[in-house]
Amino acid sequence: MSTLGIIGSGNIGSAIARLAVAAGIDVTIANSRGPETLADLVAELGPRATAGTASEVAALSDHVVVSIPLQNYLQLPAEPLAGKVVLDTINYYPYRDGRIAELDSEQTTTSELVQAHLVDAHVVKAFNNILAHHIPVLARPAGADDRSALPIAGDDARAKEIAASLIDRLGFDAVDAGKLAQGWRFEPETPAYTPAYAADPASLAENFQTDPGIALSADSLRALLADAHRPPVADREF
Repeated sequence: MSTLGIIGSGNIGSAIARLAVAAGIDVTIANSRGPETLADLVAELGPRATAGTASEVAALSDHVVVSIPLQNYLQLPAEPLAGKVVLDTINYYPYRDGRIAELDSEQTTTSELVQAHLVDAHVVKAFNNILAHHIPVLARPAGADDRSALPIAGDDARAKEIAASLIDRLGFDAVDAGKLAQGWRFEPETPAYTPAYAADPASLAENFQTDPGIALSADSLRALLADAHRPPVADREF
């Protein structure tokens, strides 16, 4: 793996970038404000990190993580992402994204929307069900007894293998939840969402930046995914 692109330098994107650099992976990062605004983050990450525009990051990377608000997904550069594995961390939050009729009516899922836009890319849903704070806290070497697992979903089997390999290098096991249409199984208000990784789920809303986290094994995650019922997205307010 030569370079991991990250489009979106918020909490999730930055947390993944830090793990990637620690794992010996070169990263290149873009945000909506321009490469010059990423100087501090690039300096923190060190010589393995660079910044660019979204199109530059897409073109120069072997695989790409997209971590942007859903309302902006149509701004993703489709042409330079063609043929590449794209890890989609996006969730639907109506207060931020506005109401999206196709999601409210359950005609599709968030990652299917992204895939429809990035028609020639291979989208894999990942890293959307864990808090940014818990990403570095819970990362563990392969084989560790307290290693946590993350779910993935995608329509291309090879792309999911590549995504799982990357997730393994970053410190987590990967559990295949099925095709993109099944991505709702680990979206907000499902058993496999962020409280599943919390040491104190009841107070997570107040302590989301300090909760020490708790390991979620692959077997436990599979059970949560199997037990999921699709939440009524049209009623989602947060």
